[in-house]
Parts: sequence; C-alpha cells; structure tokens
Amino acid sequence: MEFGIVQFTSDRGLKPQVLAPLIEEAGFASYFVPEHGHIPTRRDAAHPQTGDETLPDDRYMRTLDPWTSLAAAAAVTERIRLATAVALPVQSDPITLAKTLATLDHISGGRLTLGVGFGWNLDELADHNVPPKRRRTMLREYLEAMRALWTDEEAEYHGEFVDFGTSWAWPKPQQHIPTLVGAAGNEKNFKWITRSADGWITTPGEDDIEGSVTLLKQIWSDAGRAGDPQIVVLDFKPVAEKLEKWREIGVTQVLYGLPDDSVERASGYLAKLAGKLGLTPVGV
Repeated sequence: MEFGIVQFTSDRGLKPQVLAPLIEEAGFASYFVPEHGHIPTRRDAAHPQTGDETLPDDRYMRTLDPWTSLAAAAAVTERIRLATAVALPVQSDPITLAKTLATLDHISGGRLTLGVGFGWNLDELADHNVPPKRRRTMLREYLEAMRALWTDEEAEYHGEFVDFGTSWAWPKPQQHIPTLVGAAGNEKNFKWITRSADGWITTPGEDDIEGSVTLLKQIWSDAGRAGDPQIVVLDFKPVAEKLEKWREIGVTQVLYGLPDDSVERASGYLAKLAGKLGLTPVGV
C-alpha cells in the first residue's frame, strides 16, 4: 500500500512545480490534482458535502488546469506518479484530450494515472452540452475512444457521442494509462468501473469501505477481470489500526491533503505526515 498527496490547486496555493518536488523528496508515491474548468454562479446541483448549492471551499472556482499543473510537476520530478482526483473528460474534446494525455505521459516517462468522475455539478456539465442522464455513457465512450488513439496504429471510433474515422495519432503512451473512477462505493458504480476502468477512488470521508471493497472485488472477479482493481482512499488523518485494515483488504493507495499556503507549512506537514506513515525521505 502506497501513500500520496492530493492538492486542491488554486491560484492562491503553492504552484505545482514548487510543491511536487517537496512531495517526492518526502517519500510519497504520487501527486493528485482536481479539475473544475468553471463554476456557474447559479446552480441547482447540490454539492455532495453541503447538500445544497453552496460550496464548501472557494477553490472550486479557482482550480488550476490539471494537465498544465501535472506537466509542470513532471518537469521537476522523476519518480512520483502524476494523477487527477478527479478530472472531467466529458468537458473536453476527446481527440484533443487524448493528445494532451499522451503527451503528458510521454514527457513524464510514463507516470500518468487518469482519475475521472461522472460529475456531480450538473450545471457545470450543462455548459459543455453534456446530457446529465447520459454522462456515464459519454464518459465510457470518451475513454474507449482515447484508448483507441493511444493503442491502435490506425484508430477509429464510432459511438453516440464520439465518432471519427481511421486516424493516426502519436505519441503513444509508454504503457497502459491506469484509469480510476472517483464515485460512491455502490454496485452501479462498481459495475461501471469493472467494465471501463482499472480501479476506484473513494469519495471524501468514505472510510468504512470493507464491505464496498468486497463487493467491488466480487463484481470484478465475476466479470472475468484479471488481478485485482486498484483502490485509492481519500483519508483525512492517518490512524494505524485503520491503515492496517485497509492494507489487509487490498487498498493500493491512501491520499492525504495538505496546507499549501507556504513552502514552510507544506514542508513541515509533509515531514510530519511521512514520519507517521513510516516513509523514508528521498536520499536518506
């Protein structure tokens, strides 16, 4: 089981090229960032944490672009995986996004992991002409189409939302880009993950996951998928007994947020957290 850091990026926090090396040097395995292109000022969609249209954090409207952020991080790191928690592919053009991600994988030396979501903010999706009741199908087609561009010498895809004829597209990713889905731990989502992804990212605060992990592994096995799904947990505070239980049931990675208003605070927090988790700083 590995440990990573998720930064809620914003134009008021540390820049990715400043924070990412600190994360790597402290001994963490990965750096995750979110995506929100814009937030409509009038919304009907309820936020999962507040239960209404209010937002728990103004960084939702100040979030940095994830791919630019991860490219900046790639340029100043060598080891950590670069990932999203979560990105919203259906808000982009799939052919252009496939090129962006393949390029990012190329310049990072194959360190990209794609964490995606269905999108809780239906008002945000609507501005991208995403039909709310078809957003899961749309995401599935985007992922399938991008994988075709990443793997086939002459790629094509014909679906409801993505349609293109035989095409050339390079670079190809150095290896399979893992795709994780951030969503509630239920049967519907696990069936979608088993069909179209490589693993699950829990929702914030969802830490009583033993039953969910068992269900996901059963659905995975019943579908004939080889190996085990990746399971990434968003945690708030490391508790030894909880972490050991997660390790036993097959959690592959645990993520923690951090204060990012200064290098001093971020460095101090990373050092303290790494000590609690038993991580060895790079070079020690």
